[in-house]
This record gives sequence, C-alpha cells and structure tokens, in this order.
Amino acid sequence: MKKINRLKNLLVEKEKTNVWLASQLGVNSTTVSKWCTNSSQPDILMLLRIAQLLDVKVRSFYDEDVANQYDVW
Repeated sequence: MKKINRLKNLLVEKEKTNVWLASQLGVNSTTVSKWCTNSSQPDILMLLRIAQLLDVKVRSFYDEDVANQYDVW
C-alpha cells in the first residue's frame, strides 16, 4: 500500500506513542495504528486535531510526493 501520511514518523519525531494520540483523540489505539500503517486515513477534522496536538502544519503530515501532487497547504 502506498504511504500517504507520515503519522508514524511524526509521532517518533515528537516522542509520542499511538496510545497517547488515541487517548488525546478519544479513539481506539487500533485506529491510530491503522493510520500509522496507512491501512486507513483520518478524516479532515481528525487530521486537523492531530496536527494541533503534534504542533505541526497539515502539510508535514503528508508524504512530500502526495503533498506536492495535490498542493496541500
């Protein structure tokens, strides 16, 4: 499966875990794991919440090729 997002990398960079993010978002850690492995993707509102929690721009969440292809903010 093509890597769409960089959530796993961002969590490592911010020294956070899937479990921490799941608890902050009120979702199951399995859901966050699926996002980290690109098995599924968070919806746009969840993405905005993740960016805020990790203190990153939305663009940094996406793989560079995907961000450039779709001109993500």
